[in-house]
Amino acid sequence: MRPRCARGGGGPRPAHAGGGPGAECRRLGGSAADETAAPAPRPAQGLAARAHGGGGPVAADAAPPFRAAQARGFFAPPGFVEAGVLRLPFADGGFRGYRADKVLHELADPAAAVAEARRVLASGGRIVLCGQDWDTLVLDSDRPALTRAIVHARADTIAGPRAARQYRTLLVDAGFTEVAVEVRTVVDTDGGFRPLLDGLAAAARAAGIATDAQLDAWLSEQSARAGAGRFFLAVPIFVASATKSPQ
Repeated sequence: MRPRCARGGGGPRPAHAGGGPGAECRRLGGSAADETAAPAPRPAQGLAARAHGGGGPVAADAAPPFRAAQARGFFAPPGFVEAGVLRLPFADGGFRGYRADKVLHELADPAAAVAEARRVLASGGRIVLCGQDWDTLVLDSDRPALTRAIVHARADTIAGPRAARQYRTLLVDAGFTEVAVEVRTVVDTDGGFRPLLDGLAAAARAAGIATDAQLDAWLSEQSARAGAGRFFLAVPIFVASATKSPQ
C-alpha cells in the first residue's frame, strides 16, 4: 500500500504503479499481455512501465519498503531501481503508459506524483490510477454510529485517505485529457477480510473514539457475523484513466 514500484524497458514507454489488471489498464499500449502482466511480488509493487520498443520490465521502489521486502524474502524483477514516485529516474517522455495502484493515498501531495507521471509519459501516453477511498468502507453492523467513527479514525491515520475520489480532479488539473473514472466494488460475505477490522479497531483505540469494551464488543459482533454467514464488507475501488495529449 506504499508508493512502491515501476516497470518498464528501454525507449519511450508507459508507466504503471500497483497491481490488479483491468480494462482501462489494457489501454496503456501494446498487447494485453504487456499491460496486465503480473505485478512484482508485494510489497515490492507500485509503478510499472513497458518500452515503446518492446523492452522488458523495469521496476522502482523507495528504499525502506523495498529493503524490508527483501528482508522478508521478496524479490524484485529484472531492471529494478531504487526510487520513489515523486522523483523517477527516467527521462522526460520516456514511457507510453503509467499505472498507480493503491499508491496515491500514501502521499501528502498526490498531485506531485501525478505531475511526475505526466513528465515521464510520452505524448499520447496513457495513465491509470487505482485505489480505494478510505472513508468509504461499507460494513454491516448493529452499531452503525460506532462503525462510522471507527472507519473515519482509520482513515485519519493515512496521508491522503480521500485521494481516490480526487483522481479525476488530479488528472484534469495536471493537463490530462480523455479522463474517465469507474468504480469496481470488492464484496466480502464470508468474513475473509475480518482481520482487516482489527487494524480499524486499533486505530480507533489509539484515537480514543471508543472504550476498549466498546471496540471489543464491535469486533466480537463481526466475528459472530462471519461465523453465522452474516458478514458484509464492501470496498469500492476507483479506477481512473486519462491521456497525455500531444502538445
